[in-house]
Amino acid sequence: MASTRTAAGWLIAPNGRARLGPRILGIGIGAGLGLGLGTGAVAGIGWVYSSILLDPTVRPIYPERVLAADRDTVTLVANRLTRQPGIWGLRWADGLAAVGPVVGGDRHRVVRELRGGPVPPAGTEAVLDTGPYDPDPGALGLAFEAVDVPGPLGDYPGWVVPGGDQPWVVLVHGRGGTLREGLRILPALHGRGHPVLVASYRNDEGAPPSPDGHYHLGDTEWADLEAAVAYVRGRGADRVVLMGWSMGAAIIGAFLDRSPAADRVAAVVWDAPLVDWRATLRQQARNRRLPGQLSPLAGAVTERRIGIDFDRFDLRRRPPAVRPPTLVVHSTADTAVPPWTSRSLVAAAPRLDWPMRLVEVPDVEHTAAWNADPAAYERTVTGFLDEVLG
Repeated sequence: MASTRTAAGWLIAPNGRARLGPRILGIGIGAGLGLGLGTGAVAGIGWVYSSILLDPTVRPIYPERVLAADRDTVTLVANRLTRQPGIWGLRWADGLAAVGPVVGGDRHRVVRELRGGPVPPAGTEAVLDTGPYDPDPGALGLAFEAVDVPGPLGDYPGWVVPGGDQPWVVLVHGRGGTLREGLRILPALHGRGHPVLVASYRNDEGAPPSPDGHYHLGDTEWADLEAAVAYVRGRGADRVVLMGWSMGAAIIGAFLDRSPAADRVAAVVWDAPLVDWRATLRQQARNRRLPGQLSPLAGAVTERRIGIDFDRFDLRRRPPAVRPPTLVVHSTADTAVPPWTSRSLVAAAPRLDWPMRLVEVPDVEHTAAWNADPAAYERTVTGFLDEVLG
């Protein structure tokens, strides 16, 4: 779910933009607790942590710095994230360029190919963005239709990319993301003949806000996905394929458990799926160097504030009612959603009567499996669909 700098930040967003907010908690919380922080203060910290989780406001940050650039290369300050392999967007306040693999550098500098877009000036603050394309399917040479999908809170913006006679695919981005998340996989799906709806849900830009102004972490957003499925069925879809990133997987999981339309789902593709909210909250607490006891506290506060039952989002213990063939792709270096949750779910799949396959990708962060090797990722997804759709 945003900036790939997750060690100190919140869940990565598919659009590559980070939320500020974790810094509210600041350095010294652990020390403060150790020095006798009272019960009320601890509860207050749990409330703040919960507020960060539920806040749909996106505040972009640009943690990287451009040292030099020309038409062929861009040089960035070296760190674990700027050294990630593959194809990325480099986004700054008023620009986006596509950057390719690392071609040089040293302990302090990383030199990458500059593959397209404007040349960022030296000194520019930027972020490696999982999405190298802007602003819509037209950037990929694909014809598309901007649509409004009627849903439970109003009209939800989306993109329809027409296709052939394969089942419709509905794409569901993660927390803090936008429709742009779906752009990377669109050419491969279009080439296979799938019509595609790139769907939005409540609190997205241009979509209705939730009544209380909070994310509900899949617990209400699944109804927006149900509306998206109804929309494509109204346009002639019989079977549908659902693909989701990060919290998009939690939304799909809730849909598969609760919607009468779930029996229309022929296959699911999940990228860095959030299949255990409690485990993910524990990971995020560790990212912030918060004491372990704050994670269950924040979870309990969140459950009370939005009425969610996190037990329903532990899919290994509470699998959805409908369990279609599912491909799970997860990067082993993901510090936002722990990869072991995907491994654990796939290991349990046989006893859950859930046809499921796991593909792990090394060396990249959350939702960046495509970026590591786009061609291999696309072959994995289309090969899976070839197999399960016939």
